[in-house]
Amino acid sequence: MLENWTRYVVKHRVSVLLIWTVLILLGIIGGTKLNSHLTTSLIVPNTASARADSVLVSNFNENVEGTFTVIYRFKNATPKAIKVFESKIATAAKSIPTSSIAEEKALGGVLFANVNTALSLSRASAYTNAFRSSLKDAGLSGALVTGPPAIKSDVTPILAGDLHRGELIGILVALLILLLLFGFSLEIFVPLIVALATISVTIGAIFLIAEKFLVVLYIPNIVELIGLGLAIDYSLLNLFRHRTELAVAPEDRVAAIVRTMASAGRTVRLSALTVALTLATLTLVPIPFIRSLGVAAALVPLIALAAVFTLQPALLSLLVPKPHPQRVGASLFNRIGHLTVKRPWLVATGSLLVLLALGLQTLALHITPSSLTAVPAQLESQRALTLVTSTIGAGVVTPNEVIIDLGASEGASNQEIVKARQSLASHILQDPEVLAVANGKRPPYVDATGRYIRLFVFARHSFGASQAQALVKKLRAISLAEYGFPNSASFLVAGAAAQGADLLQVLTHTFPWIILLSLVATLLLLTRVLKSLILPIKAIALDLISLCVAYGVVVATFGNSVIARNLGIYHLKQIEAWALLFLFVLLFGVSMDYEVFIISRIKEAKERGLSNVESIIEGVSETGIVVTAGAAIFIGAVTGLALGHFAGLQEIGIGLIFGVLIDATLIRMLLLPSVMVLLGRWNWWLPTFTSRLIKTSPTPLHEERG
Repeated sequence: MLENWTRYVVKHRVSVLLIWTVLILLGIIGGTKLNSHLTTSLIVPNTASARADSVLVSNFNENVEGTFTVIYRFKNATPKAIKVFESKIATAAKSIPTSSIAEEKALGGVLFANVNTALSLSRASAYTNAFRSSLKDAGLSGALVTGPPAIKSDVTPILAGDLHRGELIGILVALLILLLLFGFSLEIFVPLIVALATISVTIGAIFLIAEKFLVVLYIPNIVELIGLGLAIDYSLLNLFRHRTELAVAPEDRVAAIVRTMASAGRTVRLSALTVALTLATLTLVPIPFIRSLGVAAALVPLIALAAVFTLQPALLSLLVPKPHPQRVGASLFNRIGHLTVKRPWLVATGSLLVLLALGLQTLALHITPSSLTAVPAQLESQRALTLVTSTIGAGVVTPNEVIIDLGASEGASNQEIVKARQSLASHILQDPEVLAVANGKRPPYVDATGRYIRLFVFARHSFGASQAQALVKKLRAISLAEYGFPNSASFLVAGAAAQGADLLQVLTHTFPWIILLSLVATLLLLTRVLKSLILPIKAIALDLISLCVAYGVVVATFGNSVIARNLGIYHLKQIEAWALLFLFVLLFGVSMDYEVFIISRIKEAKERGLSNVESIIEGVSETGIVVTAGAAIFIGAVTGLALGHFAGLQEIGIGLIFGVLIDATLIRMLLLPSVMVLLGRWNWWLPTFTSRLIKTSPTPLHEERG
């Protein structure tokens, strides 16, 4: 069936190329319009923080994501002068539709004001520059504007610059490696064209998705750089095999392409489906921005697979490649194969000890929902945050909001309620983590109906810090009745810290299930294709080792100030939870790619009648250069993430670089073959109960020859 499909594609190659050309152009057009649909939202539906946000929208006409924060530093100002400053901020805020001053406070020589709007993040972001200009026109030239809309406005061009630099690095690395492997030939452009098609069509698909669903701001960078690496990896495997098949019968180019797709093509299909399946597990996390990452990332291997099975055969049929495969590095990998089969215990034990040492740092892992320090220092929004952090406290910019529902209109004006509110505020202020509590009996502290009361609780630490998270737990544990509120009164806690606490709780509960689902799905898929139960279990175990090492490296590099400074990355004591989750599913899938590349070739040799040892040597010798080159290209592509300006992307980039580097060398070239030698005939064992489950024939144990 696959052979017939390939012949059909080659026969209609002109139509195939035209279709892909149109899809690429449409994808590029969609990509130019994608930015306006992107968001930085961390909202977690069906949680207490989400319900609190809905109250702010419906009863206070405010959108947390549409809130600006103005920071203005002054010297020796009188209360009257401060009132003038506040008046100027209110005047400038009129340049933003639906704006209102939610809270103003002067502490430590710094005036900060929260300007709330009912606008969405994208719409509010569009008014950032106008608001800054209005502040200057009002006479506050030293005022700094931050908050979610300002941050989005500031970081968008930085993300675009990071993306372009990453693409340039990835393409240059890919070109260099392809030239080393194939020399000056038109063939080297085939993987790049496949990558272009994969990236542009994926971005176009994401644009259509973003019309209806939330899509996170980082997605273009992640999709384009990872897409570049994955698409070239898949195309490269086929290109190598095509060279080999063409050497068998150079006069029949179509037959060579058909044989290529029947062998390497099947391997690519298994790899792509495994990666897509793993990434798709993110869609089960009930957090929109995590789901958007899962959908977008899962599209990459699927569209790459479509390009490899249609676009690549069409391109190869138009080229006249060199009839002999390049054997760059074949002798090196042949020696590595012989080394592992001669001294399997020594190689396996030595590899595991090195990996254990690298992975120990994982024990020092601490997580955070996000970090205010993860924004480039030169941006105005970050300079404002730095000013507040250094003079007052990081928590001032993202206050907790305690929203009390009295259950009846005009209840806020009741004297008993007023006393209860003041008593509650005094109690909260006694917490050492609380810097200040703002409350009152008029807007913005009370909604128009008088049913809802709001207290702003300013913490000393950033919303992602453990102290701020602990404060949220304390606020949520408050009993209103103890302070004089009626028993019918209820309350919710809104704000970035509360949202972060809910985010961590959901991720903590879902992460183990994502891991379990990824492992089970991969086990079933590989067992059916490889017709072995032991090999998939071994593959999963090696993947988990890769992940442990990658996590350990991330903790060590970001946690050590000297290493972080030399690498040009952030120095962070906590790693962003979403980045760890995404790194898990992505690195698990990519590592499994290399496993499948090698094992598929070993299986082919085994099916030709070679012994276990002979098959392992051939598999390592024939695929070593493909895995190494593919890993190098993938590392070059994701270097753009590590060299970017945002902590979460840096964490993913560093994890992928070192994870793939160690996986493609130490694990796949040394540990994998040595373990397979030690397992011997058990490698291909498939028990009867498993064969019935996956509907294939059982593989009994038999003695190995030679």
